[in-house]
Amino acid sequence: MEPDAVDSVDRVEHGSDPAVEYDFSANCNPRIPDGTREVYRAALERARSYPDGYDAFRRAAAAFVGCAPQQVIPTAGGMAAIRLTIETVVTASSSVLVPTPSFGEYAREVRLQGATPAFVPFEELLAVDPEDHALVVLPTPNNPTGELPDRDDLLAFVDRCRSVDTVVLVDEAFLGFTDQPSLAGTPGVVVARSLTKLFGLPGLRMGYAVATDEVGERLHNAVKPWAMGVPSAAVGSHCLAASEFVARTRERVRRERDRLTEALSDRFEVASSRAPFVLVDVGTDPGPIRRSLRAAGIAVRDATTFRRLDTHIRIAVRTPEENELLIDALLDV
Repeated sequence: MEPDAVDSVDRVEHGSDPAVEYDFSANCNPRIPDGTREVYRAALERARSYPDGYDAFRRAAAAFVGCAPQQVIPTAGGMAAIRLTIETVVTASSSVLVPTPSFGEYAREVRLQGATPAFVPFEELLAVDPEDHALVVLPTPNNPTGELPDRDDLLAFVDRCRSVDTVVLVDEAFLGFTDQPSLAGTPGVVVARSLTKLFGLPGLRMGYAVATDEVGERLHNAVKPWAMGVPSAAVGSHCLAASEFVARTRERVRRERDRLTEALSDRFEVASSRAPFVLVDVGTDPGPIRRSLRAAGIAVRDATTFRRLDTHIRIAVRTPEENELLIDALLDV
């Protein structure tokens, strides 16, 4: 991190509003795998010692994304994997391709390194020439639009980046909600994964990076010791093995996302999404709509804080009952 850059970089707004009864502003699964609480309690006694190397977590993560265990670098959430990658790849003289609209922390982390984010519309990112850029940030699916490029198109872009020595940071925080395979283990790629979203446990800070070759070695060397707590590693291993839970979640999210899209499309413009959220253009300043919903105990994400979005809200996909309540409330505004 570049010390001189710290004072000039602002914080980024995020979703999550625990003060309301129905929080559609954060994209976390409203359900968690069976047995998670018991695993957490059992790990508390082991937390009296330092973590033992994360072997079980690495094996579980590797099996989940289809890579070798030694390629997995445990981190305190996906955000820590993103920062670790940028810190080890980017210098103060670097340019980094950053999509827009997208997660605001990408550009913030680049600026904290003293580097320059080169903003590109997400829909044009795979057509950009990556030469002369140290890194490309590629979220799959993208937040807040929910767009997910075809895997073959992603691999073709990675090949182009690799040919000019540009590292690709693929943020797969929401990919687990889809059936598209991970890019984990692909040369020239660092994959950042989070267990926050899919398994509904943002407070435990469970995540990991996956990288190969020289970049992987640099991440292994640079990661902080004891990067994840013992309970988090135990719960993470448990969740990553919960294949039936993941399958049920994917089906529920697909079904409910389609229902939200269909119900809201008669009044608003709803972007096609492969993620556990939908981006809704309400056609005007969304402030009054958000305030009206909040008075009914419902929070949605103000998407005008993302670049290129002025009249949008983002709505997380939750349980069928909660989604029905949101539909009724939003159509009555």
